[in-house]
This record gives sequence, C-alpha cells and structure tokens, in this order.
Amino acid sequence: MGIATAIEAKKKNFDALILERGVLVNSLYNFPDEMTFFSTSRRLEIGDVPFMSLNEKPTRDESLEYYRRVVEKWNLAIHTHEKVNNVKTDESGFLVTTDGHSYTCKYLVVATGFYSTEKKLNIPGEELPKVSHYYENAHKYFGKKVAVIGGGNSAAQVALDLYHKGIDTTIIVRASSLKKQVKYWIKPNIENRIEEGSVASYFNAEVTEIHHNQLQIEQEGKSVQIENDFVLAMIGYKPDYDFLSTIGITNCNDEFKTPKYDTQQHTNIENVYLAGVVCGGLKTSRFMIEDSIVHAEYIMDDIEKKENL
Repeated sequence: MGIATAIEAKKKNFDALILERGVLVNSLYNFPDEMTFFSTSRRLEIGDVPFMSLNEKPTRDESLEYYRRVVEKWNLAIHTHEKVNNVKTDESGFLVTTDGHSYTCKYLVVATGFYSTEKKLNIPGEELPKVSHYYENAHKYFGKKVAVIGGGNSAAQVALDLYHKGIDTTIIVRASSLKKQVKYWIKPNIENRIEEGSVASYFNAEVTEIHHNQLQIEQEGKSVQIENDFVLAMIGYKPDYDFLSTIGITNCNDEFKTPKYDTQQHTNIENVYLAGVVCGGLKTSRFMIEDSIVHAEYIMDDIEKKENL
C-alpha cells in the first residue's frame, strides 16, 4: 500500500518517499515462486496502470513485473534495502532514522503489512537451520523428507507444490481438517493427495520437538516420531508490533491486537496513518490487497483537508 499511497500523494502534488526494508514490494517478493493470487489482475491494478497477465489470476512473477512498471511510470521516490529503525517527533513533524540516513516529514504512513514477522512455534529445535517459516521453491528439498506445519493457504499450497516436484512430503495440522479459506483450486487437490496417501498427514496433531533427523509429534494423546530432513513452519505471520510500539501506535486490546485507526486510517498519533493489511492485526485475512487500495485515497484526502485549513 506504500506505492498506492505515494501515487495518491503525487496526484495531489505532495512529495512522498517510500522506505522499503527489503526489495520493492518486499512482502510479495517473499511469496513462493509459483504462487498464484486469489484476486484477478484487474482488481489489483493501481495508478491507472493496466495489469496484464497470461491468466485471469496473476502469478508472483507477473506481479513483481507489474509493480516495477507502476513505480517507473509514476517516477516514485523509493529507497529499497533501507530499514526504518526509529521514528521520533521533532519541530517539523517526524524524524525517521534508517540504516545510515535520517529524514524529516510532516505526515507518516505505516504500510508494513505482516509478512516480514513470522509466528513462532516456540518449541525446542525451532532454531535449527533445517527450519524455515518461508518457502521459495521445491528444488532445495529434492531427495529429502519435508514436513509442512499448518492448515491454511500457505501450508496447503506448499505441500502440494512439494508433492508435484516429487518431494517426500508430510503435512501436520493442529485442527481436524484444513481451513475452509484455502483457495478453492488448491483445497480439493491437496485433500485428494492426502486421502490417497501421496502426502502423509497428521491431523489433530502438534510438533513438540524438532531434532536434526526427526520430529516429535503429539497426536490425540499419543507421541509419534517421524524421520525428517526439513521443516517448513507455514503457520502464519503477524504485524511488527515492536515497530508499531516504537512509534506509539496502540491497539484495541481485542483478541486480534488490531491497531487503532479511524475511518481516515488515522491512528492515535497525530498525523500518523495506517494502510494495508497491517490494519487487520492478527486477523491477517481481514484485508486483501485489492480491499486495501482505498486506504491510500482515504489518507491523502485527509491530509489534503488538513493542508487546506
């Protein structure tokens, strides 16, 4: 949503700088290589730039190409690989400090998403190098036994991709079934692979310990050990609450730790706004990319009103 907000700022003749901790659209870049969006390319369009894809639903690579073209067309000011370390108020508004640089601004928009902070298993062995909370592609796991932990979209898609690449795959799900919101073209496919035994499965189960060559699983009161080379903990992600806290953004103290903001995306801090899926807190499915585009308009309309007072 940083790009969409910067475009709206440019439309209203405001200067805007995007600071990205990683690469351009870093969250999308960290998606699996062969991921397909749930949304259509048309619904993802921003800045009046057409999004052309080979199929109705674009892939990760098509999306990366699209956002590169958007940035180029609008000539947006963006600094990649520049993580924000601190935000303080000063006489001009805010002093933003990054790795080696500092900037002042009157308004601040936080559009950090949630994909950069993984949820933890909090079990012994999670720190081993064989464990990852992110997935790129199946090639590195060829010839190995891989366990996928989770019952949502990411876990189902990763397990299916591993299976199709000939990887010995096991999926471990805390609940009795996969989540209902798993993409409709993924869910029956992975369920059929599980039913026929092509993908081994443990439902109503939790991994309790991770070792170099095996996993300890608790399933309905019984302890099970399985051979294992790699673990992909696809259990979800969350907003960077530590960063939000350093700015002073508070949450609603609900079960999802939803950050506080009003109908103009304005937070409890004067002239600080939230945009995108970070607004959903721990309920990361509350906002989709296309649902969040309107946040940029709300924010810039509010700023324009303030500037015209």
